[in-house]
Amino acid sequence: MRLTLLLDMAADGFGDRVVIGPRAGGLTARELAARSHSGAALVREQGADAIVYLGVNGPAFPAALFAAARAGVPLVPLNYRLGGRQLSELLAKHPGALGVADPDLVPTLERAGLRAMSSAEWLEQVAVDRGEAAEGSADETAVVIYTSGTTSAPKGVLLRHGNLVSYVLGSVEFAGAGEDEAALVSVPPYHIAAVANVITNLYAGRRSLVLESFSPEEWLRTVREEGVTGAMVVPTMLSRIVESDVDKSVPSLRSLSYGGAPMPSALIERALVEWPQVGFVNAYGLTETSSTVALLGPEDHRAALASDDPRVRARLSSVGRPLPGIELEIRGADGSPLPPGVPGRICVRGPQVSAEYAGVGSVVDESGFFDTRDEGYLDEDGYLFIGGRTDDTIIRGAENIAPAEIEDVLLRHPDVVDAVVFGVPDEEWGQRIEAAVVLREGARPDEDLLRGFARETLRSSKTPDRFWFLTELPRTETGKLLRRRVPDALATSQGVSA
Repeated sequence: MRLTLLLDMAADGFGDRVVIGPRAGGLTARELAARSHSGAALVREQGADAIVYLGVNGPAFPAALFAAARAGVPLVPLNYRLGGRQLSELLAKHPGALGVADPDLVPTLERAGLRAMSSAEWLEQVAVDRGEAAEGSADETAVVIYTSGTTSAPKGVLLRHGNLVSYVLGSVEFAGAGEDEAALVSVPPYHIAAVANVITNLYAGRRSLVLESFSPEEWLRTVREEGVTGAMVVPTMLSRIVESDVDKSVPSLRSLSYGGAPMPSALIERALVEWPQVGFVNAYGLTETSSTVALLGPEDHRAALASDDPRVRARLSSVGRPLPGIELEIRGADGSPLPPGVPGRICVRGPQVSAEYAGVGSVVDESGFFDTRDEGYLDEDGYLFIGGRTDDTIIRGAENIAPAEIEDVLLRHPDVVDAVVFGVPDEEWGQRIEAAVVLREGARPDEDLLRGFARETLRSSKTPDRFWFLTELPRTETGKLLRRRVPDALATSQGVSA
């Protein structure tokens, strides 16, 4: 099955329903389908072998996604915030592509030798009736997404039609949304969550809106004015919303999903109290898995918040249980499955799992499992707890220490709004633990206070030896910490020795 089948089903099932954009002037399912045919014909007229999308989210993005799918070529959404050299290197990988970009970025595509048009021109061109386009095969690559490269150079992840369609069919009911439902997405188009939200909301019959530039005030205003019933944010966005001094009433909001980075327990607890009528969903997934593979649903959130049982309460720090179509194992260093409660590598298998890279091919093992390189464990009830990337593990003496455990403790201090923990070389211990924190406005840097706070929960061997105080941590737009850039941030800051 191809992505275009999902679109055609929507056009046949609820063709007059607005599925993209505001209530007034948005695209209906039937109009989006017509534009996919016209866009596919345009791609073929140009002889393009891909569509490169370079810009903010908006109606041009789903129009490009489905036009590429109809034409049998991949959509390649690139990070418009990349530096010139890095962006040029990625564009050089797609010399035969047709480019669609924000107006100020069209020259960037043209300098790279691509045929390019602005997003407004693209929407005008695909509104022209060019007839129906023939279909390709389900095995073709639908989307190429470059990883954020938090620890290395970006890699192109190949997501085939079959991967994405499997994810949709396994997680969404066709036409299951009411006509009044609308979803607000605040992630950029080069993130897997943007692709996933377009196709799942369309299949459900839910109108999709995007927030091109996030601010708590604009997010809250859009939710109220557009009657948004569901939204997706990353933890840093939720923190800014909850901490804002503006009116936070959102009467239409029924569900809020979050993911992309670890959620501090104190933050989600506060949000649950702030919006008692909202069902919260924590989604864990990767680009290589076509988005979500595990989910902590609304009932789990509320049950954990209300429980006095530490085991149940702890689930607020989990990412829930695997989706029905996903097999998940925690494996040790020798590749063998580990029992509940024992941390190891998170490995997944299922039809939505691509684990395929441009120029490399598939990296699944002989049994079809993909090693996410994330560390975690399953509890006795099958809830998954993430411990962070195995690459980030601090080895102090003979002990392996997960930075995420220490970060979560530090984030519970009322003066700390962001934190990262990392290891640095140490002659005696191999590595020592250091932490960089961002304090609330007006808070006084006090390493003894933070160290004492950490020791109330952690063993002394897990307490940071040194603290750095920064104004902000280097993160992507989706909230993912750029650990490789932390040393640069520290180089211009003031550290406080233990």
